[in-house]
Amino acid sequence: MKRRHILLSVERVRTTFLALLGLAVITGCSSGMSRVQTWEGSVENSGQAAVLSAPGAVNISEVNGRSMTSFMIDDLSVDYELLPGENLVVFTYKTIWSKAERVDDGESKVHVVETPKQTLTINAEPGETYQFDIERPQTREQAMAQAQDFQVALVDSSGNTVATSSPWVASDSRQVANRAPVPASRKPAASADSSADSTLDQLKALWGDASEDEKREFLRWAFE
Repeated sequence: MKRRHILLSVERVRTTFLALLGLAVITGCSSGMSRVQTWEGSVENSGQAAVLSAPGAVNISEVNGRSMTSFMIDDLSVDYELLPGENLVVFTYKTIWSKAERVDDGESKVHVVETPKQTLTINAEPGETYQFDIERPQTREQAMAQAQDFQVALVDSSGNTVATSSPWVASDSRQVANRAPVPASRKPAASADSSADSTLDQLKALWGDASEDEKREFLRWAFE
């Protein structure tokens, strides 16, 4: 029994050390990233991009058939730049609820309620900002009921509804070609190491852009 306690203590120390090491790397960079570009390559009207503001509970997985980065930190709002004109957005809505009952070691301490994939078609106006008009459920039961028959409106900066979501079907993504041209002289596919570097850079940028409350919540999660 004593040996087991020693091993558990060593494992906790090791986990804490790795978390601190990762945190030190992340906090070592303070550059900010306020927006995500949803197209690839150079386009003439990129300076007229609209913005889709997504709260942390909304996970944007695709825009015009192009996969978007899935960020590690929940509840972190992200702005997505959209080219003027029609844009097809695929997303899910997720809420997290603490478990009231006792949980065993290694078991998740929360319930996660996530909707099936949804789609929105946005006729983006140059320079406009769009937001999701979501009524957040007050209980997990409400969240589960909402997820079964989910629908959300998208509003512009004046509060006008410009689009309403509907359930995603596979043909939606297949029928949408990437709207932005891809340069003919594309760079070779990134290696695993460069992909890892890119992910680390994104995490560093997100940490620098996070509020104090978001940082505290992340640290609380990391050391649970």
